[in-house]
Amino acid sequence: MANVEHSGRPAGAFSTAAAGTGLRAARLALWAVPATLAARQVAVVLATPSRERLTDLETWVGPQGVLHVTGSLYDSTRFTGTPFAGLVLKPLTRSAQAALGWGWTFGTLLLVVALGLIAARALPPPVGRRTSLPAAPVAVSLLMLSLPVRNALWLGQTSIIPVLLVLTGCFAVRGERVAGLCTGLAAALQPTVLLFAPLLWCTGRRRAALTTGGSFLAGSALAWAALPHDSSAYWVHHMAGVGLGGKADALGNQSLHGALLRLGLTGPLEVALFLLLGAAVAAHALRRAVRHAHDGQLLLAVAVTGCAAVVVSPTTWQHQLLWVLLAAVGRVGRRASDRYVWPVAVILVTTLPSTMMLPNTPVVYPLRDNLVLLAALAAATAVPFLPRTSPYHQIPIPAEYATAVPARLRRVPLLPFLRRVLTRPNLFLELLLIRVTYAAYQQVRLAATGGSNTESRLTAEYHGRLVLDTERFLHVDVEHAVNHAVAEIGWLRCFFDFYYESFHFVVPLTVLAVLYWRRPCDYRWARSSLGFATFLALIGFWLFPLAPPRLMPTFGVIDTVHGVQDFSKPDYGTLTALTNQYAAMPSLHFGWALWCGVVIEVIAPKRWMQALGLLHPLLTLSAIVATGNHWVLDAAGGAAVVTTGFGLSYLFQGPRARLVPHPHHGRGPARGQKTCALNGKRAFSRQVEKG
Repeated sequence: MANVEHSGRPAGAFSTAAAGTGLRAARLALWAVPATLAARQVAVVLATPSRERLTDLETWVGPQGVLHVTGSLYDSTRFTGTPFAGLVLKPLTRSAQAALGWGWTFGTLLLVVALGLIAARALPPPVGRRTSLPAAPVAVSLLMLSLPVRNALWLGQTSIIPVLLVLTGCFAVRGERVAGLCTGLAAALQPTVLLFAPLLWCTGRRRAALTTGGSFLAGSALAWAALPHDSSAYWVHHMAGVGLGGKADALGNQSLHGALLRLGLTGPLEVALFLLLGAAVAAHALRRAVRHAHDGQLLLAVAVTGCAAVVVSPTTWQHQLLWVLLAAVGRVGRRASDRYVWPVAVILVTTLPSTMMLPNTPVVYPLRDNLVLLAALAAATAVPFLPRTSPYHQIPIPAEYATAVPARLRRVPLLPFLRRVLTRPNLFLELLLIRVTYAAYQQVRLAATGGSNTESRLTAEYHGRLVLDTERFLHVDVEHAVNHAVAEIGWLRCFFDFYYESFHFVVPLTVLAVLYWRRPCDYRWARSSLGFATFLALIGFWLFPLAPPRLMPTFGVIDTVHGVQDFSKPDYGTLTALTNQYAAMPSLHFGWALWCGVVIEVIAPKRWMQALGLLHPLLTLSAIVATGNHWVLDAAGGAAVVTTGFGLSYLFQGPRARLVPHPHHGRGPARGQKTCALNGKRAFSRQVEKG
């Protein structure tokens, strides 16, 4: 008390000051993420040879750029902007030429930061403190990671400017005339931005809508007067940009017109169908956008309109797709478990290549080739965004949790908020994350070669000799004997070859599917354990490249699966182009099989099911050794990472949920035999009614 009296500050002031210091520290930590991403982008761009970076900007304003040519801008089809863009950029050619490095890159980064700040400020109220604090740095981080921004930084594009002008006109400036001027200038740079004029008109900002149309016409007329030949070439000959910068049916053109051309439609039929479908999409999207704007979700309305502009534009190249990312602000789903499906899907679509989203199967090529277009089309016309008047907008239906099981260790679980959810996770999100995770696993596994082909081969063979010496010391070097014994028996050789190639993916996916359908609580536990084990295995592939027995030149093992290898070639033929041949330690063939066996042993209600579950890792171990694809110690490594995976799941989340009998009207166990114990009055009343 004496200290307080002498200082003249109340006791609460210290806690307030501490809270303010913690808040500032949290903000600095959050802003460190986009700062790191920005530094990485700058380093990647500027470390690239000058002839390979900012190629589009070089094409426009470089020493031989089209803006230096006295003739038409569109003679070479390399300039993709509007005549107004050419009119604006031409006087800046000399200054832009000097900015082909640091100046242009840092200027683009500043535009991205401004775009993220405006988008964060435009979030619809009420926005809580927990949301407003990370909103701006998270928005800037997502923009930095998105493919449109990365392409703009890499190629030297100006596609960020129209999006920034529209958001500035809608959220950052006062006065309808200034807002309309910003939107009109954006439309002069990208004509489909004119869709925002009817949005402004229908939401009561008619002066802004009229100013938008007037600004667009004034800019286009000015360009037509200054560059009549170029304007005629752009608006008439190239149909508002069609054919500029690449063929309209190229995969980079993620517009409805490009999709129809890729489907094989051409000529007047394609043009008529494009105009008809484009008009329908624009009308429906504007109706949805107006409804969202009247509901107080103006940022979502802007995003929906921008997605419609993506769809109906004759050409929409990848660097023009920021509108799809902005659509992530919409809330979809009544349940808490469904709330993350839409934003996660949007972020993945706009940050990862489509090959990571869908498998390399011909049947899904039409979806994969038009994935971003489908996301924009869904946001514009189909996704059921929740209105703010919905009771589920702020408070979704909460998830049901299993009763916590006491752990043997005092500090377990380390992450108590990761409670066992009883309900099934969203199937779409689960399949999407599994696909992306597996694609990332393939990329890391393929990249973990430890250097050049020759260097990685020598390192992997050296590690192979170390493993063989260790096995001889332990008297478990049975690979050569087992391989030759199996190779001499035709039916046994065919069986193990088939087992090795077929059951590696089928059994784990089947186990996951059964758990998802019948035991959703255990599905999450098992899936987490498998994810931890696979991640640890990737670390092993990276740190310890290992040649399997079939790739040891002097070991004499017969490769029964892939055929005879040419040891004179470091890459051993075309196999290395498909997978990393030295990703052998630990063996995920055995690791995943052991995971299946443990899960089946724990979950299966019948003894014969448990026996089959234990038989699978035994057969897999025999197959990987008999075919020469793994050492015995590789299987030991697979067992180690799986055991550690289960241990990490236990450490972070605690023991798996307790199981209790589920009576069914006094007639014995119900279908499914058991269910996870429920928590709370609601679950208790359900059990009472069923009992």
